[in-house]
Amino acid sequence: MTLTNAFIGRQPVLNRNQQLIGYELLFRPDSQAAAVGKHAELQADTQVLVNTLNNMGTSWLIGNKLAFINVGEAMMSSEFLELLPPRRVILDLSPRTMPSSELLSRARHLRSMGFGIALDDFSFDAPSAAFLELANYVKLDIQNQSAEHFQMIATRLRSYPVIRIAERVESHAQFHLCKELGMDGFQGFYFAKPETLAARVIHPSFANTLELINLLRMDADVRDIEQILKRDVALSYKLLRYVNSAAAGLNTVISSFAHAVTVLGYQKLYRWLTLLLVTASDENHAPPALQKTAVTRGRFMELLGLACGEHHEACDNLFILGMFSLLDVLFDMPMDKVIEHLQLPDAIVEALLHGKGNMGAYLQLAKACEDGSLSSVPQLCEQLGISSQQLNEAHVAALAWTEELGL
Repeated sequence: MTLTNAFIGRQPVLNRNQQLIGYELLFRPDSQAAAVGKHAELQADTQVLVNTLNNMGTSWLIGNKLAFINVGEAMMSSEFLELLPPRRVILDLSPRTMPSSELLSRARHLRSMGFGIALDDFSFDAPSAAFLELANYVKLDIQNQSAEHFQMIATRLRSYPVIRIAERVESHAQFHLCKELGMDGFQGFYFAKPETLAARVIHPSFANTLELINLLRMDADVRDIEQILKRDVALSYKLLRYVNSAAAGLNTVISSFAHAVTVLGYQKLYRWLTLLLVTASDENHAPPALQKTAVTRGRFMELLGLACGEHHEACDNLFILGMFSLLDVLFDMPMDKVIEHLQLPDAIVEALLHGKGNMGAYLQLAKACEDGSLSSVPQLCEQLGISSQQLNEAHVAALAWTEELGL
């Protein structure tokens, strides 16, 4: 059977300083398929993934970000890989990959072209261990073995010239162990939980605040000002909180950035930003990887809304919902406490607190695309009337948009 669509997801890959270095791209073949593991190796499935990325172009790979793509033995031998930009792609090999002489030769050739090689769920006893001499990255699954065995493998790998990435890190104890072992990178749900990326007070980027002040001085177009706000989750949060406060003297709920700027006026906004500039600090803002996730999620949801024909205000609300859906993580506080001072539309509040309503479905879909299993993606797409092509185009476009912002 030849497949014509696939649903793409992603998981961030971080370095030892919890900065984003790339994404592991995940996929699910179709809405009828049973849960597909990360090592699905049917060539038709992977061709869909590669074709999708190639057809959309590779602008989302601009900058210094990497794409980790799971490939099976058949895909390793195919000509599809040559369609991708080699110096931005890491080929993720399953531990079950058999080291035939042909495949070892092919891996050596791909390395010479500039592709990276990663060994997933690594074990010295696995067939893929034969590729160790060709590997740039080795991933160790901390959920798949005892802490003692994990430590043994991590220590043994120190004598090899590879970047060691701990994957499926889901608890503080696991993260602490990985740090103690000097792991070079991390991947897992732990890095989207409040106890890790705690930032009780977040500050807008100094550069974004200064750029806004300069735009106001030049009497720039509202749309230019809106673009700056869209790329800074802290700044946009503070603006909407301020503009909706009793001190602003407004009798209506403001949820659009453009509306907020228009209603507030340039002079009042300039004064507010000048005060904010005093407290803004590049040293104390939220972790970059987390801000990237928030901004990408917001843009992704906005693009999905546009694809579904939602009106302009609804798309604006979807962007805000996506960005603000990580405020509890940023502030290390329960979501209801974070938003109690924000006069947000009821639909956004319901989606943030309970995942309900049409907007809640968009948020659930965005989160599902960040989950390794992608298990609920087809059902949510069907519920919202979104095709796999629309989902993938919005997803890749959101990644490209975030990269173009220079975050």
